[in-house]
Amino acid sequence: MNKAQLIKAVAPQMGGRRQATEAVETVLDAIVRAVVAGDAISITGFGKLIPTDRPARVSRHPQTGDKVKVDASRVVKFRPGKRFQDLVAGRRALPDSGNCIQKDPKTPCP
Repeated sequence: MNKAQLIKAVAPQMGGRRQATEAVETVLDAIVRAVVAGDAISITGFGKLIPTDRPARVSRHPQTGDKVKVDASRVVKFRPGKRFQDLVAGRRALPDSGNCIQKDPKTPCP
């Protein structure tokens, strides 16, 4: 799914394509700005985006076998949430409608 397809999927719940576009772009912008600033983003049920620094290292060129110096860099790692993993692995049924990452309602104690 790309951004245009995501907007199309969200549009019916948002009341139109224009509102969906604004909502999706606003959320993505906030996420990108926070990660660039060095903050980890944690969305319950979905996952965590964590900015990570990679140190400089020496690697091997796959075709020639020569050693190559790789500069230090900053990358983003994604750790999916437990509920997300369970849905993908089939350990939890995907609901026909509604929010699939929403927490289950608390059951009262007997």
